[in-house]
Amino acid sequence: MRWLVDGMNVIGSRPTGWWRDRRGAMRELVEALERFAADTGEDVTVVFDGGPFELEGERVQVLFARRRGRDAADDDIAALAERDPDPSGLLVVTSDAELTRRVEAAGAEVVGAGSFRRRLDP
Repeated sequence: MRWLVDGMNVIGSRPTGWWRDRRGAMRELVEALERFAADTGEDVTVVFDGGPFELEGERVQVLFARRRGRDAADDDIAALAERDPDPSGLLVVTSDAELTRRVEAAGAEVVGAGSFRRRLDP
């Protein structure tokens, strides 16, 4: 399976105070995704909203939304699912209802952000 993660949706699934250090929360999520990818051997891509900054993963592909504004990352995630040659092998992590509708229409499966976040916990 291949994972496509709505990064800010997963980060926002818990009220940890992430909004005080948005970049730090993004780094922490990428680190958790790196461990997940290493443990499972599965491909992981995460897409974040906001301006890009130096944030790379060794096993995880880190992308930033191509535009700013409402639903920017959602649009990119939906486009990735729609263009995927085998969307039935794609698991999209989000709790956003509209994004869920869009990626399921493309043939991908959805995993809720909160339940996925719990999988990442040590």
